[in-house]
Amino acid sequence: MDPGADRGRVPGTTARRLLFFAAVHLAALAACYASAFQLRFDFDIPADDYDLFLRTAPWVLLLKLAVFCRLGSFQSWWRYVTLADLSILLRASTLSGVAVAAVDYFFIASYQIPRAVLLLDWGLTVLLLGGLRSSSRLLREEFWAAITKSRRRPALIIGAESGGEALARQIEGHPRLDYRIVGFLDENRAYHGSRLGRIPFLGGPLDAARLAEKLSVRHLLVIDGSLSGETMRALVQECRQAGIELKVIPPVDRLLNGPYRFQVRDVKIDDLLRRAPVRLDLAAIGEMLRGKRVMVTGGGGSIGSEICRQVMACDPEELILVERAENSLFHIERELKKSSRDGQLTPCIADIGDLERMRRIFRRGRPHIVFHAAAHKHVPLMETAPGEAIKNNVFGTKNLADLADRYGVERFVLVSTDKAVNPTSVMGATKQIAERYIRSLTETSETRFIAVRFGNVLASAGSVVPIFQEQIRAGGPVTVTHPQMTRYFMTIPEASQLVLQAAAMGKGGEIFVLDMGEPVKIADLARDLIRLSGVSADAIEIVFTGPRPGEKLFEELSSDGERLLPTCHPKVQLADHALCDLDDVRESLADLATVVDESSEIVREALRQAVSDYAHGDRGRPVAEIGSSDRQGEVVAAGPDVARALSDTASEANPRLVPASLVPR
Repeated sequence: MDPGADRGRVPGTTARRLLFFAAVHLAALAACYASAFQLRFDFDIPADDYDLFLRTAPWVLLLKLAVFCRLGSFQSWWRYVTLADLSILLRASTLSGVAVAAVDYFFIASYQIPRAVLLLDWGLTVLLLGGLRSSSRLLREEFWAAITKSRRRPALIIGAESGGEALARQIEGHPRLDYRIVGFLDENRAYHGSRLGRIPFLGGPLDAARLAEKLSVRHLLVIDGSLSGETMRALVQECRQAGIELKVIPPVDRLLNGPYRFQVRDVKIDDLLRRAPVRLDLAAIGEMLRGKRVMVTGGGGSIGSEICRQVMACDPEELILVERAENSLFHIERELKKSSRDGQLTPCIADIGDLERMRRIFRRGRPHIVFHAAAHKHVPLMETAPGEAIKNNVFGTKNLADLADRYGVERFVLVSTDKAVNPTSVMGATKQIAERYIRSLTETSETRFIAVRFGNVLASAGSVVPIFQEQIRAGGPVTVTHPQMTRYFMTIPEASQLVLQAAAMGKGGEIFVLDMGEPVKIADLARDLIRLSGVSADAIEIVFTGPRPGEKLFEELSSDGERLLPTCHPKVQLADHALCDLDDVRESLADLATVVDESSEIVREALRQAVSDYAHGDRGRPVAEIGSSDRQGEVVAAGPDVARALSDTASEANPRLVPASLVPR
């Protein structure tokens, strides 16, 4: 089909629509002008005045029609009429009335239109056209809703403060949604007992099950972001027990920012972990990125690709995508090409450990800003290959940081992790060394070196959520390491946006820690995912396998020698720390460089020498046990009877605990 065919039809359709509205306005204006004469003379117009009406009507109507057209009165959609449209109508009626009076007074000497006729004509124009426009919306929102009431499903909306009344109108006026809103639920008790439009406030979110039974409602619509994760989890449980269907709808600001698309969706795991929405200093971020050459390493990964999307929204001069996995790079480049101009995207297949390749990329691209998200991140895998973790996470970062210094990069942002705090894993220890190296360069470099530290990224590739979902689809069991294992979680967009925010704030040498809310128990996360899959929590077994080598029971946000200080952004904190001596760090790196290809035991011993607070359990045991420690989260070696030792802790949730080697894969 010729794509030009559709484009050719649009102007014709628009022209016909404008002609139709012009005809409607002309008829309405004629009726108002005629009615003004009738009212002025009590429906008995003298012959002379009737002749005056006939002589003035053509130019009066054409002049008024021109004013209405000039002010855009024909372009508005009557079924979506708002107070802004009525304001335009009032201005058009007033200006057209003034124009008619001016022409009549200054340019026509042989006759004068009675002033009362002009005033009546103005009032009738406002009333008639305003009534016509409002009646279209009234018919759509009230009468049509009343006519189709029996066919529509009654529903409650939670979150009226997030634009509930506007969303209720959208839902009831949407041709494909068959909901009828019978009430609002909101956590703000000040609203309870009042009304918003014709819809009453009936109570709070946790009254949903009681009110649904009372009103025979089986559908609950939650405005996205209006509830905390804790409240959402409780609500999901209540609704499932009461047989209520729970759906999520987008807030008004999301409808207004971008293409209009109203979508009702199922509850996702993100909703259960939701915190207060992240609000960014968009002006500072835009100023930092607009017109700049930006490099993102690991650009095909979960965090790297989202950083690329956020950067592209700020219109950089060039975005340099560095990724060693060609398939990941292909997909993100293909996605970003849709919204980029020619020459704005530069994909580079490269390994950050290849110094010569990276030097050529820096020399050609001359980036102003580097976001370094490339890393080996999987804790258990890095325990089996500590030398590879050092090569990538330490020396890959060193390569990039040295090149950034040499080629005059303005800002270098390292994406780090909370596992670098009091590390118990190879991955955490290598990320701490990477942090220390870029901080030490701050002493001598003009580049602003910044580290941003956050926790687990929800639903990122290889993370716990996709693994749980795969296990649930297979019918179980869902494997959790420990009943008390907790982690901090962020969504991918949330983490990426705050990385950009921290980058805009950094002056050089800072370690920023992102506010990740309250830690979440992994076992609770597994139960939530099971419930969201549509089955009861008892239908799929949860098996506790014991912590894997290098894992902590609890993650930490700051080390023993750091303090978390507030910044100008409520979601970003600063880890107060002493600067590292560059010579000392380089000496540690030189020692590590001599052992990266040695056995795992030798590499780990070198890591212990380089990172004073690195603690590691005996990797030879089948399962690591979380024991007593002076520091929360430290892993201590376990004996062969760890399953029996942990069974008491697991009894509260009542699943069984088995060694990891016996869990079906």
